[in-house]
Amino acid sequence: MAETTAAMFGGHKTNGLVLVVDDEPDVRKVVRMTLEKSGYDVIEAEDGEKAIQEVQKGENPLMLDVIISDIRMPKINGVEAINYFQQQYPRVPLIVLTGFPDMEMATGFLKQGIVDYLVKPVEKEKLIKSVATAMEKRDLNRL
Repeated sequence: MAETTAAMFGGHKTNGLVLVVDDEPDVRKVVRMTLEKSGYDVIEAEDGEKAIQEVQKGENPLMLDVIISDIRMPKINGVEAINYFQQQYPRVPLIVLTGFPDMEMATGFLKQGIVDYLVKPVEKEKLIKSVATAMEKRDLNRL
């Protein structure tokens, strides 16, 4: 298993920075709290448009380690946001988190390089394992 790299954010060590994109505030809150308890820093966005703005406003968008995105959202939906992130930030692993499982869509995403396709409500252990797998993939992409 690859060692998780610790970055520095605001003077504290972190396992990584995760962007959570979901139009449901309760889902974002549960995911954020689960990941923060596991040592990750989390930023949130309620749709694809806000997610893109969030990533672009930082001084170095490549500080982002993992993106978790819902599919069905207003404005820029998850499919459009994921396509954008894969084009602009190909080294940042993506995880889909959806309330509407679709095997055909899941297969398509996995063929496109999505790390995992999770269905809400996701078990905490499964979410943490998926993010850890994505972090390992991120570390391999940096080599």
